[in-house]
This record gives sequence, structure tokens and C-alpha cells, in this order.
Amino acid sequence: MRVAMLSSISWRTPPRGYGPWELVTSLLTEALVARGVDVTLFATADSETAGTLAAVVPRGYSEDPTLDAKVWEIQHVANAFERAGEFDIIHNQADFVPLAFSRLIDTPVVTTIHGFSSDRILSVYRRYDDRVAYVSISDADRCPDLTYAATIHHGIAVPDFPFDPVGGPDLLFFGRLHPDKGAGEAIRAARATDHDLRIAGLIQDQGYFDREVAPYLDDQTHYLGVIAAADRARTLGSAKALLHLIGFDEPFGLSVVEALACGTPVIAYDRGSMPELIEDGVTGFLVDDLPGAIAAIGRIDEIDRAACRRAAERRFSVDRMADEYLSLYRRLLTFGPNAAARNHP
Repeated sequence: MRVAMLSSISWRTPPRGYGPWELVTSLLTEALVARGVDVTLFATADSETAGTLAAVVPRGYSEDPTLDAKVWEIQHVANAFERAGEFDIIHNQADFVPLAFSRLIDTPVVTTIHGFSSDRILSVYRRYDDRVAYVSISDADRCPDLTYAATIHHGIAVPDFPFDPVGGPDLLFFGRLHPDKGAGEAIRAARATDHDLRIAGLIQDQGYFDREVAPYLDDQTHYLGVIAAADRARTLGSAKALLHLIGFDEPFGLSVVEALACGTPVIAYDRGSMPELIEDGVTGFLVDDLPGAIAAIGRIDEIDRAACRRAAERRFSVDRMADEYLSLYRRLLTFGPNAAARNHP
């Protein structure tokens, strides 16, 4: 099987730090290559893969402000679709722009929808619904107007996240510094329970950071910045709990399953994909509001860290993710983008 894997070009694949779409794309690519699949990764020129790298973009546009995202994205997408005849499957991990090329080729196209940035982009997905096999990354993130070939939860390289049976005394926030992700809520919960809080993540909304985070940085609340890939496991594993008090219906949460792999339980607001990732009372707590989060912090010692690790191994491995995508590819090559493949749960 010959697969063209079309990555996002916001960051390198795999990313050096932040870059969840690129990280998942890399993990899947390398797992497929390890299974003997002939994968060509379309990504930035500084990307790394055991497969074949195809690149027209020198660097990620989020890493180099001199690059015009629209100019380079269209060249990047065209590079893959102009070579469509070389592949059995094109797997699009780069949002909605590639959909516009899908009717111009005969090669089946899979699109992993990493979330909808805005309702305004839904018209593009609707237009190509009969041509492209859509994959949701959680059941919670499915749009009722679209048909889906599958829901496939992200996988992580579980061995890269060593199990920490003890953790540490501090709570952790790990994610973008943006109203969606709830750093301010985490600060309030930590202070209410007199815990130190470590905050790790990319400042995506400077105004939010200046209002909700910066004024509270002190000996109890520490901002660590963006955590390099090599330090993710240590940071996640050394926490008492991960606070994931999100302000939106998150389609998935890589930091959630990475924390579980380290043995760190998660306290999250009960919305979006969180009920699909967290087993309430087993691997963490699902709560409705800030008082619920505060109460859950007081109960965190009830959670068995080994149970968190076992859940990550059982449900969120790269091998499981790769097997499910391979199964989907084979169904598409047999049935096409509709028929049985379109209606598979």
C-alpha cells in the first residue's frame, strides 16, 4: 500500500514543542512505516521521518514569521495532489483546504478532522462529504451534517511516557494559554486548595495571559513556558494531578492521555471529548464547575495511578491507532468513499 500523508505545515513534523496535529501525523506515519507501508510524508523540509519526505515548504510558518501561511499552504497541498496517481490513499491531516482538490483526482482521500476552528468552514466539509472519507477524533466532535467513515481516537507512544507511581505535590496545567483551555480556572482551583501549580504551554492569547495568568505568578504559581518534547513526560509524570478545566467542547486532549500514561490522574470539566478519555472515579474526575474541581482535588488520592497507566496502554496506544487507520484504508480501497466504508461506526 502506498500512502501520501499530508501534514499540517504550521510546525515541523514531528514538532519540537507545541504542534498537536503534526505530532499525531508523525506518530501515525512512523507506525505505518514500521508495518511495512510505503508512506510519503508531505511536510516541512526540516521534518523527520523513516518514510519518504516530500517538501516544498522550508519551515513551519508558525516558526518563521517571514513565511506567508496561505502562499506556502497552497503550494504544499498542490504538491501532494499533483502526485496523486503515485498513491493508493491520500491521508489529509491538514484541515479543509485539501478537500477542494479531491474531485480533481481518482485517488481516495481520507481526512482526519482535528476539530472545527469555526462554523464558517463547515460549508467546505459539506460540499465534499460524498467524496472524502471523514474521520472524527472523538464521537463528541462529530458534526450532524456530515457522514463519517470512523471515529479514531489519537494514540500516543506510551513507552515514551514512563510510569511514575508517586507523582509529586504540585498540580499541573498543560496546554495553550487561551480562554478555551482554562488556565485561569486552574489557578483558582489550585489556590483554593493551597496547592502549588505549574503552568506549561504556548501563549496563544497574550491578552488572556496578561489578565488571567501573569498577575498570579508567584512562589505558588509558576509558568514554565513551552515544554520541549523530551521534557513532556517528566513534567506530566511529576504532577499530583492534571487540571483540564476547559472552556470549550474540546475534540480531543493529547495532554490528558499523556498524563494518564505517566500515571497522573486528570480533573476535567465534563464536556467535549473528556468523557471518552477519562473514566470518572477511575482515571480522574469529571466535574461540572469550579467548586466541583476544588472538591475533586481533595479526593485525588482515591485514584490509583497504576489504573491510569493501564487505561492509556489499553485505549490510547499508537499501535491501536495505526491498526484502525489501516483497517479504514483497506475498506476504502474495497468500497470507495461511500457504501459500507461511509457507514462504518
